[in-house]
Amino acid sequence: MPDDIKAKSATQPAGTAGGPAVLVIDDDPALLHSLAALFEANSIRFVTARDGREGLKIFRRISPAVVLTDIIMPEQDGIGAIMEMRRERPGVKIIAMSGSGRCGKADFLEVAKLLGADATIHKPFDIDELVATVRRHLMPGS
Repeated sequence: MPDDIKAKSATQPAGTAGGPAVLVIDDDPALLHSLAALFEANSIRFVTARDGREGLKIFRRISPAVVLTDIIMPEQDGIGAIMEMRRERPGVKIIAMSGSGRCGKADFLEVAKLLGADATIHKPFDIDELVATVRRHLMPGS
């Protein structure tokens, strides 16, 4: 993972000061780096985590308004993380993303939605759609 991304996940939310934070959980360092640049360019405060386990630790520490999580990751997958986050903070907005699609007959994003994700995004995603989805879920009462 690039040092600048690690520093953001280890310290405080990056991006514009003030406003709710987005926790981004993904095991792909290149994607985390790209999402960091995208959120900074769109003045969206964020922190990053490399897997569900690290994501849960950060989630408990900072109480983000929105969580954007991958599904298939080492250590702790996104499905388990979604279930724990939903149990601990029922009101948190969760956006699940995956490019893996299916495991047998199960669609990972459908399962994530059934277990508490508020929205889903297929990888590769449209950048404008992702930013719009995150912004919509950052709005109070969304």
